[in-house]
Amino acid sequence: MVEKEEAAISEEEAAQYDRQIRLWGLEAQKRLRASRVLLVGMKGLGAEVAKNLILAGVKGLTMLDHQQVSEEDTRTQFLIPTGSMNHNRAEASLARAQNLNPMVEVKVDIQDIADKDDTFFTQFDAVCLTCCPQDILMKVDHICHKHAIKFFSGDVFGYHGYMFANLGDHEFVEEKMKVNKVNQELEDGPEAKKVKLDSTETTMVKKTVTFCSLQEALELDWRNEQAKTRLKRTPTDYFLLQ
Repeated sequence: MVEKEEAAISEEEAAQYDRQIRLWGLEAQKRLRASRVLLVGMKGLGAEVAKNLILAGVKGLTMLDHQQVSEEDTRTQFLIPTGSMNHNRAEASLARAQNLNPMVEVKVDIQDIADKDDTFFTQFDAVCLTCCPQDILMKVDHICHKHAIKFFSGDVFGYHGYMFANLGDHEFVEEKMKVNKVNQELEDGPEAKKVKLDSTETTMVKKTVTFCSLQEALELDWRNEQAKTRLKRTPTDYFLLQ
C-alpha cells in the first residue's frame, strides 16, 4: 500500500465538506483527503460508486475500464453524455465525474485490468471492482490482501446485487455508553427520600476484525456443522457468485 501523510484541511475544503465533517469528524475527513482509490468498471454501478467517492472528497480517483460505451450504458450510466457510443467508457465519464468535485483528482485508465501487474495496485489505498468476472476478482483480491490494500467488489443482476469487502486486519473504534448508578438523598419534609440519578459516560473502545479473502468466502464447505447453522442467515444472493 502506498505510504501517505495525513492531509491538512484548508478553509475552502472545510466549507465544502462541512456537513460530513460534522457527521463523521475532522480526522475521518483528513484520512479521506489522503486516500487514493482505484475503481474498475464504469457501468451503472461504477458510476454510482464514483459519484459517492468524489463527493465524499477522496484525494484521487482512477476510473479504469477498457470497454466501449454500449447502448445499455447510454440508458443506465449517468456520467456518460449523449453521443458517446463506441467511445471508451472511462474516458466518456471523465468530464462529468470531475465536475462533481474539482478538489478531487480524477484520472482515467483504459487498459484491461487483466493486464495489470502487482505493482500497479500498490499506488492505491483502496481498490473497488464492479461487474468483473470471478477470476479477476480472485486475482485482485489476492494482490490487495498481500499488500494490505483495502479491497471491495460488487455487481448487480436485475433486482439483485452483492458487495464484498476484504479489509484485512481492520482496526476501528466503537462508542460505548456506560451507565453509572448514583444515589442522592433529598430532604422533603420530615423524612429523607432517596432518589436514584443515573449518569451516562461515553467511552471509546478499540476493536480489531479480521476479514477473510474472497476465495475463502466462496469455498466455504456448507457440510460443516458450523456453516450449516449460518445457512439460514445467509442471503440467497450469496449464491449468485458460485
